[in-house]
Amino acid sequence: MTVSFVIPNWNRRDLLLATLASLRAQTESPLEILVVDNASSDGSAEAARRAGARVLPLDRNTGFSFAVNRGLEAARGELVAVVNNDVEFAPDWTARLRQALEGDGAWFAFGKLLDHARRDHIDGAGDALCRGGAALRLGHGRPDGPVFQQPRRSFFPSGTAFVARREFFARAGPLEEAFFAYLEDVDLGLRAALLDLAGVYVPEAVAYHQGSATLGAGSPEVIEWITRNQILLLAKFYPTDLLRRLWRPVMAAQALWFLLALRHGRVAAWARGLRAGLAGREALRRSSVAWRADGTRLATILGSSERELLYFERSTGWDGYWRWYFRLAPAPQETQS
Repeated sequence: MTVSFVIPNWNRRDLLLATLASLRAQTESPLEILVVDNASSDGSAEAARRAGARVLPLDRNTGFSFAVNRGLEAARGELVAVVNNDVEFAPDWTARLRQALEGDGAWFAFGKLLDHARRDHIDGAGDALCRGGAALRLGHGRPDGPVFQQPRRSFFPSGTAFVARREFFARAGPLEEAFFAYLEDVDLGLRAALLDLAGVYVPEAVAYHQGSATLGAGSPEVIEWITRNQILLLAKFYPTDLLRRLWRPVMAAQALWFLLALRHGRVAAWARGLRAGLAGREALRRSSVAWRADGTRLATILGSSERELLYFERSTGWDGYWRWYFRLAPAPQETQS
């Protein structure tokens, strides 16, 4: 099966070239590498062309989701790999994920992301979503260990680096462009779950991620976009009756996110995100009625994902945000350790 790589890019030519070099070193060569460039000003597009990539130039910074979707439209491979411009791949990454898709029957596959600077620490082993609409990159910042060596089924592809069948996007749809950046992979994962399009985590497929290298993890933009997109996620998928039933976890997740923004001195960014989310929620809600048709199914998906989140937190050590979340909104039939 042939693989097209789609890489959205905005500046950081140095990171992009390292990513391209690691793709050229793959034991299975990609069919093509498409760099969708968001009007970079640092020569990224020209450098990518010289490195052998096909460049799709955009006239402005359209964000992660829009750029990826233009790449999906242009890709010719039977499989499409969506990857960030700040990831370097082990030589067998492509081969391992392709083999998993051929042999497992999964719709998408993703591997273990290690921290680029601390390669014995996890950057991410997939995502999980709590009932309150907040997501966790599983294992982020934790030492690598046995819990991350186990393959498992998942509905949440990691937007940092994953491979999917072309038909996966035909069924689940492209990335949500209203999100611009952040949580677009969680949005895609919820659609995959509602359609029962399961993927697989392949721990042997290793890559190294320089997380939030372009903007910084606690930058105002990141806080603003995550705040907005959490609200949009609730608006898009949660039926009104489910929102009423889950008011406690929703309020806990959002209040704790505000306190996190406050601790980082990003209250103004949080407020901008809140305003943008509230302003955009009704339009998104009207355009996505079909995704709210089965509140019972969504409640089951959220419960399963939250239990996975809880398992990883208990197994690898509690993050303060999640310890308090489960104190404020205990999972059904769960007691905290």
